[in-house]
Amino acid sequence: MTTQPRFIKNRITLSILLMLMTGSAQAVKFNLDMLNAEDKANIDFSNFSQTGYVMPGEYQLQIKLNGESLGNEMTIPFYPFPSTSDSAAETNELPQACLAPEMAEKLGLTEDALKKLTTWHDKQCIDFSALPGVMLVPNLGTGALEINLPQAWLEYSDATWLPPSRWENGIAGALLDYNLNTSIRRSEDGQRQRDISFNGTAGLNAGAWRLRADYQGNDSQASGRQNTSQRNFDLTRAYLYRPLPSLQSTLTLGEDYVNSSLFDSWRYTGMKLASDERMLAPRLRDYAPEIIGVANSNARVVVTQQGRKVYDSIVPAGPFRIQSLDSAIRGTLDVKITEQNGEERTFSVSTASVPYLTRPGQVRYQLIGGRPSTWEHDLQGQTFVAGEISWGVSNAWSVYGGGTVSQDYQAAALGIGRDLFLLGTMALDVTQTSARFPDKSDQKGKSWRLSYSKFFDKLDTDVTFAGYRFSEKDFLSMQEYLDKRYQGGDRGQQKERYQVNVNKRFDDFSVGLNYEKQTYWDQGETEQFGGSIGTYFSLPSLDLRNLSVNGTVTRSQYQGRQDTMFSLMVSVPLGSGTMSYNGSRYSGRYSQQVGYYNTVGQDSYSLNAGIDSGGEGSSNGQFNGMYTHNGDLSRVSANVAVAGQGSSSVGLSASGGLTVTGQGAALHPAGYNGGTRLMLSTDGVAGVPLDGRGVKSNAWGIGVLGDVNSYYRTTARIDLNTLPDDIEAMQGVVETSLTEGAIGYRKFSVLQGAKVFAVLRLADSSYPPFGASVRDHRGREVGLVGEQGLAWLSGISPESMLKVEWAGKVQCQVSLPAEIGESNLLLPCQTAN
Repeated sequence: MTTQPRFIKNRITLSILLMLMTGSAQAVKFNLDMLNAEDKANIDFSNFSQTGYVMPGEYQLQIKLNGESLGNEMTIPFYPFPSTSDSAAETNELPQACLAPEMAEKLGLTEDALKKLTTWHDKQCIDFSALPGVMLVPNLGTGALEINLPQAWLEYSDATWLPPSRWENGIAGALLDYNLNTSIRRSEDGQRQRDISFNGTAGLNAGAWRLRADYQGNDSQASGRQNTSQRNFDLTRAYLYRPLPSLQSTLTLGEDYVNSSLFDSWRYTGMKLASDERMLAPRLRDYAPEIIGVANSNARVVVTQQGRKVYDSIVPAGPFRIQSLDSAIRGTLDVKITEQNGEERTFSVSTASVPYLTRPGQVRYQLIGGRPSTWEHDLQGQTFVAGEISWGVSNAWSVYGGGTVSQDYQAAALGIGRDLFLLGTMALDVTQTSARFPDKSDQKGKSWRLSYSKFFDKLDTDVTFAGYRFSEKDFLSMQEYLDKRYQGGDRGQQKERYQVNVNKRFDDFSVGLNYEKQTYWDQGETEQFGGSIGTYFSLPSLDLRNLSVNGTVTRSQYQGRQDTMFSLMVSVPLGSGTMSYNGSRYSGRYSQQVGYYNTVGQDSYSLNAGIDSGGEGSSNGQFNGMYTHNGDLSRVSANVAVAGQGSSSVGLSASGGLTVTGQGAALHPAGYNGGTRLMLSTDGVAGVPLDGRGVKSNAWGIGVLGDVNSYYRTTARIDLNTLPDDIEAMQGVVETSLTEGAIGYRKFSVLQGAKVFAVLRLADSSYPPFGASVRDHRGREVGLVGEQGLAWLSGISPESMLKVEWAGKVQCQVSLPAEIGESNLLLPCQTAN
């Protein structure tokens, strides 16, 4: 067909003309002699004669600020902008986009810039003319209003963080996050153990408020020599909270735990208003606790705080490092490692850190009021008020302090922090407590603490924390007081605590060290040590690259039991996977394993085989494997282990969530304790790959990213590399920054349908003019008319209706047939009603 190459050539010519006129706001006259068209009288370039020209009216557009999305599509009217000159040359003004005055608060403008803004069109629209360099450019082809704002008028932002004025509370909805672990173990003596454990969070969102309920439970059965069963379900915590960005704080109502840099943690029911350092720029935030350990097999690691699970996952055999704990967690964490043969190891980790230095003139605070409560949700103890505050006196000095007051228990703390600049940060504080018991006896004591920390804000990060604390025999924390008065017991009077955390990365190797020792006045000491050293190297003579060697040692002394483990791991890249050797010594036994790890798309698997020998037992061969599937609906892992003498185990774990809003609902593979998430709409198109993480839109065109960081800049994309051929992304990148616990919502502009050449013919057998626009029922452009009515249409569906526009309005419309093949279509264009 001779018209096809001619149409393509004329379309290229049209594109060149449009590029040549870009940047000019004046009317343009086209030299139609440049077009190789037979009917040059039937050409309409009115839509392109002026850059950014938009007919007055209302349009569904997405606002982009300096290329960054500010939200979903919204209705934006365009009005003629009033001229400030009587010159005849300026009487034909371009229609301007009208942004409502309340939009100014969402652009991240400085206070000076906000003061300069005025309005027009009866105060309905923002007038940016007082800010030099500001441009509003409509782009109907991409469905966007592009706002170009010089950085001088914008608040501070960086590649990962946006200013509070651009944070979003998300949309209303419900969520249910879950984490499920199941295992079946058979021991050498024929005993069979079946365990099912689960935990998660349910929640509701409305505006800035978030209602959350944490739950956990388990179902265990043993059969064989002994038949036992145990089943329980606990709603561990119910609370309501909302962020207060103007105060850089969070308000929490209900059941919670005291998370303090000054005082030990305890559970209570009441109210808390606290500064939230997650609202600070990332470089000003604190660091989260870290846990180092070694697993002999595919082991389950459970981290709890006063019985409440904060982490529960299956880790493969070898060294592990948990770095995903929330930075807001404070107090003592209990860690339990359960191997596949049922063997358990436990130790504790303190998450106390140096109180950060407050910026000069700023104040960080926490205010709590309520009553202590028990695991069974019963109130226990007297009403109390507690608080702490830190004030930045200067660039180098900060003072901080706090107190707890109830009828029979009081505590007061005072400290000072000093920035040593190149040498780090040091803090010294003292705490005085006074407790009265029903027998009228009093117990008073002091506790001193010296802390040191150093942060290197470079690529190779070095974080060091060291602390020493000494407590007098009669010193009681609030939890110790509650246990002694209401439980009739004593967890042990703390005496001394030493703590060191070091992570250093050198050019050729890295070193990690965690050490904590706690002594008591009335019982034995506890100790936990974790150290690791690793290096990468290559052996060019053997054509081996990026080999690694890691050595790990862990030692724990907890509740009278002492465990020590040494481990050495060597990994060698082999093809698309990695071969490894892992040798360890534990309780006089030696374990040696050879393994292989590889990924298959979004999935991964590992296989390990070896021998366990030494000590008083016999030598046993062993095998274990794990397969992890990152699916559209959930993250699922299966594991199996077989050892000599008939011992075996199999396990299955799944994690994910369900999010339901007025915009749609979706199961998703990631979900963590009711945290922040982003719901993505793909215009009702199913099977669209999102963000390169294996998540796809469901049958209703909805997908959810369940692992979004609060207060960070979040960018989500359509994965164009795996996008099906019949789907076209008109707009494939969105951005947002969400407050804690929010359900964000963004909508992609996606077309699904056939791509075909068609000839459009009018009722009088003529053709629509060259350059006419073909749009679908939603107003999206799906093609341009070329010579003799020829148009390349994309994203069209059978039996749908298309509108053809020229001269600034819809002139006719076409109905697509029930079947769209690969051959050219002849489409009659009927006059629009």
